Amino acid sequence: MRRRILLATALTLPAVARAQTAWAPNRSLRIVVPQAPGGTADTLARLVAAPLGAGFGQSVVVENRPGGNQSVGAIAVAQSAPDGHTMLYAPPGVQILNPLMMRSVPYDAFNDFTPVIALMRAPKLLVVRGDSPIRSTAELIALAKARPGQLTYCSAGIGSAAHLAAALFSQMAGIEMLHVPYRGTAPGVQDLLAGRIDLTLDTAAALLPLVREGRLRALAVSTRDRAEAAPELPPIADTLPGFHDASFNYILAPGRTPPEITASLNAALDRVLKDPAIRARFAALGAEALGGTREELAAMIQEEIARWRSVITAQGITLE
Repeated sequence: MRRRILLATALTLPAVARAQTAWAPNRSLRIVVPQAPGGTADTLARLVAAPLGAGFGQSVVVENRPGGNQSVGAIAVAQSAPDGHTMLYAPPGVQILNPLMMRSVPYDAFNDFTPVIALMRAPKLLVVRGDSPIRSTAELIALAKARPGQLTYCSAGIGSAAHLAAALFSQMAGIEMLHVPYRGTAPGVQDLLAGRIDLTLDTAAALLPLVREGRLRALAVSTRDRAEAAPELPPIADTLPGFHDASFNYILAPGRTPPEITASLNAALDRVLKDPAIRARFAALGAEALGGTREELAAMIQEEIARWRSVITAQGITLE
């Protein structure tokens, strides 16, 4: 009996040791958001911050560092100690788009950061005015081919999510449309509603309320399959096979952060993102909570880079 007890104890010791040596923060954590307060990124960061802190028994501070096409916040995290207490809420500009569109980036897009976890994807909506005669993606493509360069679409600026999405759409459909950049999404949408712009392809969070009111007409969603946020809409891919685009945000740690620390952060955030209440709050904002492994995130980043490199290079899109 004593031998059996000793053997059982010996078998459990490695697991106990692993639990005791697993990394946990010893002070408050910080999530840096490289965008202004009040936007979707800021809201989602704050949604995960509270339960993440509760799980670790520490507070989590969300710090907004906008500017420089997300470079200001990225630099702040890249220069932080690689001890797990500072993370970056990473929109696609940081690693995916800035290196493709800027002549020089003031940080090393990969050596300065370590993947932690995929946070969310959000579908975009292809929309026209509520009184537009265009009622489908096929009709839009046909009209654009009949009137090359005459249909206009708005975006929040050169290199923004809506600009790149419409550029990808135009490239795959073999059409030419006129891009009209604005300083933000709201003024462009206002001109769309006023009839000065023909369409846009932007985030569901920004457009869906206007679609629900009947002021805009949604033709399709940008994801491969129907989106939870608007299940009644067909994917653009039904008309344009292979089309896929969704806003993609994730969490990074500073480069050289030890694997045991990023593993602990990944596990804690994955638990948060699998919580049904958190997933429901993401969905209410037009986003799908993701999660998963660090390796899956690294693969997703490379997939996004490959997709956007071809569009940005072909259309000569730059931020300088």
